[in-house]
Amino acid sequence: MTITVVARLLIGWLCDRIGPRRAYTILLIAGSLPVMGIGLSHDYTTFLIFRLAIGAIGASFVITQFHTSVMFAPNIVGTANATAAGWGNLGGGVTQMVMPLLYGAFLSLGLTSWWSWRLAMVAAGLALFVTGIAYYFLTQDTADGDFKRLRATGSLENRASGAFAEACRDPRVWALAVLYAASFGMELTIDNFAALYYTDYFHLSLGIAGLVASTFGLMNLFARALGGIASDRCSRRWGLQGRVLLLGCTILAEGLAMMSFSRMRFLPLAIASMMFTGLFVKISNGANYAVVPFINKRALGAVAGIVGAGGNAGAVLAGFLFKTPRLTYPQAFLVLGFFIAAFSLLAFAVRFSRQDERSAVQEIEALRAGRLAAAATGD
Repeated sequence: MTITVVARLLIGWLCDRIGPRRAYTILLIAGSLPVMGIGLSHDYTTFLIFRLAIGAIGASFVITQFHTSVMFAPNIVGTANATAAGWGNLGGGVTQMVMPLLYGAFLSLGLTSWWSWRLAMVAAGLALFVTGIAYYFLTQDTADGDFKRLRATGSLENRASGAFAEACRDPRVWALAVLYAASFGMELTIDNFAALYYTDYFHLSLGIAGLVASTFGLMNLFARALGGIASDRCSRRWGLQGRVLLLGCTILAEGLAMMSFSRMRFLPLAIASMMFTGLFVKISNGANYAVVPFINKRALGAVAGIVGAGGNAGAVLAGFLFKTPRLTYPQAFLVLGFFIAAFSLLAFAVRFSRQDERSAVQEIEALRAGRLAAAATGD
């Protein structure tokens, strides 16, 4: 997970420099190699090296958010970003179902267990490799075309020069990174510890505990998209600050729900409160990346990378809390809930000027005018 933090920072910078299409192609093809390498590893050292390298693939999230941010209009970008990210997270759950089936398919062909799991990993790596090739030929950087061509014609300013430093100097970026640590970081934390929590404190079997914990991840099917949809609606009524207000409120609600979850000792109520917490966790995730596209368009990749890295850093730090001998799991969840609620105040640090608000409105109006003109001419 620590590797993912570094990779997200790097890939955000790369998006600003070469565009999302080439960045995704490079990441998917390069990422396919350690995935296949896992299946070909011959000792613990090589296995560990390939496993660490696989963590870099988590940076793909940043490219997806960058790509949808530049592809969709400001009035619907929150919905686009949240839906794409939610279904991306859902893919992790699908993979957990598909990989055992692939393993079983190789076993049914008469192969041994030793060969079957290795070939399953090689097959997954090949799928990544093919997807990387397909992404290059079947997509484009923006709705107007390729980054390289747009820069050559002067239609797109150079995002690379000083963009990362510019993003680092903006306190709003770091506020959003901490807020993302309080939402996506907690999603990863619950994913990692929920099954053990239900096993140790509610005495469920590992299989049943895993099934209960998996319902938390399945909420990505719709809950993260709700955050983006709600943010777009708030923007129509209250502008960019409406997006920030929604984010602050959902982070606060998440913290209160987490504290409630930590106090539950009756299994049905514990499950219900976990789901309630998960609802606000994922809504907050969507609401955060509905704000990111408006912070700095010239340094969009850098902003997306820093905020995304904040999410993984939050999970790493929360993991240390659960490994503290003096704290039980319920106490750790309670402490996390308190910090999450306190971090919601950072939403007040994310401010937009009147010029920012006007620019967002003008961009929407210009896009609408362009569509109307195209419709009138029959293009």
